[in-house]
Amino acid sequence: MTLGYCTPASAGASIPITMNKSILALLAATLPLTAIADDRADCQAAAGTFLIGKVTQEPRFAEGKTRRNGIWLSHTVLTVVDREGHSYRIAADNVFASGYVHNQRAIPSPLDTIHVGDKLELCGQAFSDPGQDGLHWVHTNCGARPTRNKPDGWIKLIGSDGRVGPNMEGNTRYCGLW
Repeated sequence: MTLGYCTPASAGASIPITMNKSILALLAATLPLTAIADDRADCQAAAGTFLIGKVTQEPRFAEGKTRRNGIWLSHTVLTVVDREGHSYRIAADNVFASGYVHNQRAIPSPLDTIHVGDKLELCGQAFSDPGQDGLHWVHTNCGARPTRNKPDGWIKLIGSDGRVGPNMEGNTRYCGLW
């Protein structure tokens, strides 16, 4: 497969640059895995727990139980299962979703695009309730120094091609609440 042409400074003619198709396919296939490995390291550096899981329960809106400065702190709750079959409850703070609207009573965008069967990459604070493990604090920590209790977390959708999307919980508009 010819990728392009190179003209060395010492030569007057162009030389074709070729690559074996199987080597090119191997390189393309490993790029997403490299991104996930980097994200795993980034999560550890951000004091979080890293998890990759498949969504097994449709996300649902959970009313806020408390308010900060007049803003209800609602959540989007979903369940994922990891490769080993262990189930985790994920609690995502809605105010950190980019499409959050002040005190909206629905799952905000882009969290509303998550469906059963989707594969997610998560970084957050692990917790264990009786009978249920999970992650919360799966959002930005607004530039504060990450700690185990307040990691710099995220939720990212992993596409069918293995590519990892942007942080769905990176909105910093409401950071002043903390």
